Amino acid sequence: MEVSPFKLNTFLFFKLPSAFWCGVRVKAISKQKCEATVKHHWFNQNPFNSMYFAVQAMAAELTTGALVMLQIRDSKEKISMLVANIKGNYTKKATGRITFFCNDGHVVEEAIQRTISSGEGQTIWLKSIGIDEKGDQVSEMDFEWSIKLKS
Repeated sequence: MEVSPFKLNTFLFFKLPSAFWCGVRVKAISKQKCEATVKHHWFNQNPFNSMYFAVQAMAAELTTGALVMLQIRDSKEKISMLVANIKGNYTKKATGRITFFCNDGHVVEEAIQRTISSGEGQTIWLKSIGIDEKGDQVSEMDFEWSIKLKS
């Protein structure tokens, strides 16, 4: 089965409805990168008239997690995945449409290969950067993913 933005957005609707209703959408995905957007609206704002930090975290996590899901599917192995840690840095008010992207597919691919060949779990850090419509960075999120073979 091919992983596409439509299929991932359908997955959001059924499995992560809070992200879906906040407006998080996958726009593009490949083995190496994933891009998602979310637009600032009244229902995802904070009291300071910008996007709530948790909404940004949902979109950022999706860009990293979708890459892990895609690479696991391509490996044809039964591998579990879990967020183990998160770091975030917010540098500017997030208003308008924010685009998050992660270009760390190669990191995921190497970790999955190490997991398969060694049988041992791996942890990897993946970065997602959010930029506004002017091209200014509004946030940078790092997610530590734990992956291991299912027994």
